[in-house]
Amino acid sequence: MPDANNGARGSQLMEEAAAASTSYSGHCSSSSGAEHLPCYQFGLQQTPGGDLLRSSSNDCPVGPQKGRGFSGVFTPTLLPRRTEDSYFGDKSSHTENVSTVNLTSPSSTRGLNNARTGKTPFSSNRSGHRNWTPFRGYSVTSSSSISVHNAASVIVAVIEGRGLARGEVGMASVDLKNPEVVLSQFADNTTYAKVITKLRILTPLEIIMSNTACDAGNATKLFSLITENFKNVTFTTVQRKYFSESKGLEYIEQLCTPEFSTVLMEIQSKYYCLAAVAAVLKYVEFIQNSVYAPKSLKIRFHGSEQTAMIDSTSALNLELITNNRDPRNGHTLFGVLNYTKTPGGSRRLRSNILEPLIDADTINTRLDSVQELLQDEELFFGLQSVISRFLDTEQLLSVLVQIPKQDTVNASESKITNLIYLKHTLELVEPLKDALKSYMTPLLKAYCSSLEDNRFGIILEKIKTVINDDTRYTKGCLNMRTQKCYAVKPNINEFLDIARRTYTEIVDDIAGMITQLAEKYNLPLKTSFSSARGFFIQMNADCPAIHSGLLPAEFTKITKVKNVYSFTSPDLMKMNERCQESLREIYHMTYLIVCKLLSEIYEHIHCLYKLSDTVSMLDMLQSFAHACTLSDYVRPEFTDTLAVKQGWHPVLEKLSFEKPVPNNTYITEGSNFIIITGPNMSGKSTYLKQIALSQIMAQIGSFVPAEYASFRIAEQIFTRVGMDDDLETNSSTFMKEMKEISYIIQNANDRSLIIIDELGRGTSTEEGIGICYAVCEYLLKLKAFTLFATHFLELCHIDILYPNVENNYFEVQHVRRNTGDMERIAYTYILSKGQTEEKNYGIKAAELSSIPPSIILDAREIVTLIARQILQQQSTPETLKERAIHHLGSRLVQTARNSRLDQGTLRIYLKGLKKKYEAECIISEQVATKNQ
Repeated sequence: MPDANNGARGSQLMEEAAAASTSYSGHCSSSSGAEHLPCYQFGLQQTPGGDLLRSSSNDCPVGPQKGRGFSGVFTPTLLPRRTEDSYFGDKSSHTENVSTVNLTSPSSTRGLNNARTGKTPFSSNRSGHRNWTPFRGYSVTSSSSISVHNAASVIVAVIEGRGLARGEVGMASVDLKNPEVVLSQFADNTTYAKVITKLRILTPLEIIMSNTACDAGNATKLFSLITENFKNVTFTTVQRKYFSESKGLEYIEQLCTPEFSTVLMEIQSKYYCLAAVAAVLKYVEFIQNSVYAPKSLKIRFHGSEQTAMIDSTSALNLELITNNRDPRNGHTLFGVLNYTKTPGGSRRLRSNILEPLIDADTINTRLDSVQELLQDEELFFGLQSVISRFLDTEQLLSVLVQIPKQDTVNASESKITNLIYLKHTLELVEPLKDALKSYMTPLLKAYCSSLEDNRFGIILEKIKTVINDDTRYTKGCLNMRTQKCYAVKPNINEFLDIARRTYTEIVDDIAGMITQLAEKYNLPLKTSFSSARGFFIQMNADCPAIHSGLLPAEFTKITKVKNVYSFTSPDLMKMNERCQESLREIYHMTYLIVCKLLSEIYEHIHCLYKLSDTVSMLDMLQSFAHACTLSDYVRPEFTDTLAVKQGWHPVLEKLSFEKPVPNNTYITEGSNFIIITGPNMSGKSTYLKQIALSQIMAQIGSFVPAEYASFRIAEQIFTRVGMDDDLETNSSTFMKEMKEISYIIQNANDRSLIIIDELGRGTSTEEGIGICYAVCEYLLKLKAFTLFATHFLELCHIDILYPNVENNYFEVQHVRRNTGDMERIAYTYILSKGQTEEKNYGIKAAELSSIPPSIILDAREIVTLIARQILQQQSTPETLKERAIHHLGSRLVQTARNSRLDQGTLRIYLKGLKKKYEAECIISEQVATKNQ
């Protein structure tokens, strides 16, 4: 029976974790042969200032090793690739050629162009290596600092159905820094927009696909698109047989924590995501040289219908996560909202910005919480203070649930470090619960209740039976080393106590030796420590006792940084070696005790998933509240109307000394297509991005920059930005914008928010107008909320044919400083109803040149005549009457759905609608009379 097999294998894994340890005082024999270190060591948490993480340039063994129950040789295949900036700010510094590893025969890569295959003999004593540097991502925060926790650490497996099932895609991702497996399965169209977008959001370290996807001369379109869009990501092909849905289901049954076991009901018939999870978990087990403990992983199914889709181009255009001019710059939406205190909160904020919610009830629950956080300053800062003391709980979990196949020095030290981190984390549960107990909103109360779980106390009590009460996380590598050495209580292991006394004596001897050296040479020497050098000596360079700037010959490895000398001596180096040897013994014996302790608390450790979720969500909510305290944001409402009163651009506000000029926005089902005109630099592009950013802020549960804001939930957000005016128009630019428009047309629906800025300027004026007109007519049929900025004023007349079109423009003023000076344009950045009066930009430019006035006058007359003819052809009494009826009907529907006016005010508003309708009818009658 599968369950019996899983249970037996789980017991076996637990036994391996404890190794030969049968009691707290047990010993473990050292393993023979070379250590098989994991390729990616994100799971090994680094002590502040420590060196647990290997240098990124070290070799990663992947050669003749075999995974548990694994058949097949790993064949490194080098694929040339360009090094480029990856999506949303992550950058790679790989070697020139990236190496991918095939869990298959060498022939499986025959379809890859320019591939150089090198077999690794299975019987060879040398391990095959792939030399490369793991990603280091740029955390685009308000401080613009580089953050290691944003480094790419996700491995994704992707598989597509064949034959009639082509287009059905399954995905499974494993985060090496977070013990969570995310499954997805969905139907995609021929552009594979959903796949590319999901991969962009994950920012994968490595992508796994079946070898059949890249057969010689027959690579699938999905494979081609992924490799084209992710040139700086490692690709690995594995045999199709490892994409096994039955094996995937076994993995989930074996590894999923009880709290998330309902995922089994969601994925029973999702064969492709099951196949993907089988491949990715087997692959991770192999490369990491470790297995996950039974019932230890958070596994969830994430359907594409649960969040809004923002394609990668739109995310870049809007600068959601990365500033397009400087990736280190925090002038992004993420930078505006990111006041998180923990790595988990930062990751959650990033994920929410890229995938906003579409359920209004869930969003309003968040907004309730943010509103309550803002009501009591003392409670807010109390909660913020507790959250800031949490470490990376998700990464901590990732290390705790992995069972190494071999004991190494790094693995031993890491387990000890992370047990101290676990104790530190659990000791914060009670303060966090106290900080939350006064809040009354449902979400905050639910998180407070989740902390009542008695498993937190059980784990902490078990830890305290072995670990000293005063052992805790501290900053500084020497301080943390001391915490690890004396973490275990005395009298648990006699040999450990002896080793620690020896270590203490060595440290005291080092201090004494440096004191003697100071007295011997009459120098103000002080003892210093670093993880790289161990103990060494430092002294101020301006010491008067130094003759001619020369130190005694006994001192070696002398360096000078600023005004400080650093050096050592042969005797001190020998003492450091003794100290390191003593430390290895301490860590080894402590590790055995820690493994035994962890085996006892594994059954309760699942509550940490709940704690991790609680901390990251609270961190994101307090970040939203913090952002509100720095600006006059307002709580948004959700209706079937996009109505913003006096809204402004949230990022521009951070850049400007003065508050940006606010503007109103009103889009309804009856007036869902807004054409925006105005001269260059008048504010069109900024305004369009402002609307999209406010929409995203509202849908993630943040307050928005406005005096009042109401939004319709958008299921997709598309943006197409115009080219810079100083760029030369060419065919490649025109093709790029056509691809972007084609993507919008193929994927948009009536619940989309579409923003198009300056379409058609990469070709001739006639073609540009024609393309814009055709695109507008197509989008008008969708009933999507659309904002369309253009310089083609001919498009403004489309409102006569389509009553759901509204014209807006940005006002400018013409000023002269002195009499006789040339007119200058003053930008007001104010949006008004109607069409821009700044017509004929070319003629105005000609007036400033030496072209004869008679030619300019003729040009004006011809333009006026053409415009009048177009208007006469379109402005018929029938169309004007239909437009008046449409406007009245749409406004009445909006009023019936959303009005909160009292009877008296409502009566006044309805009378105003009636007068406006009658005025429009009079205009249509006048046109009819004029045409007779």
